[in-house]
Amino acid sequence: MGESFRMNLPIRLEHVGYMVADPPAVAAWYSEHLGFQVLRGLDASPFTQFVADASGRIMIEIYNNPKAQVPDYASLDPLVLHLGFVVEDVDATCVRLLAAGASQAGDCLLTGAGDRLWMLRDPWGMAIQLCQRKTPMV
Repeated sequence: MGESFRMNLPIRLEHVGYMVADPPAVAAWYSEHLGFQVLRGLDASPFTQFVADASGRIMIEIYNNPKAQVPDYASLDPLVLHLGFVVEDVDATCVRLLAAGASQAGDCLLTGAGDRLWMLRDPWGMAIQLCQRKTPMV
């Protein structure tokens, strides 16, 4: 498949889905505090909310399907699963999100590439990483 496969099929990531207990509340918090916008939302079960970041190119599906159990995100090590957000001022963003109900899930880390990273958890326990990149990656 190799190279010819990549050139003939323009496949791109549309979204990543997260099963949560209260999709409208999670979508509202991500919208208010991380600049997401709800592109599509259901007012009935499974209460699916498609939220996009400020670029409009990254989308998260937040839903609650009664056919599956909501994962215990708080029990997962943030290194197993997290959403990474690029920010210009990692310290100020960390302080702002902590005041908005996030919790700290580790200390600030300086990588070998010169990036500064904070690991937090949103109010529902899902891990979020704040990345201040020395050299932008995307």
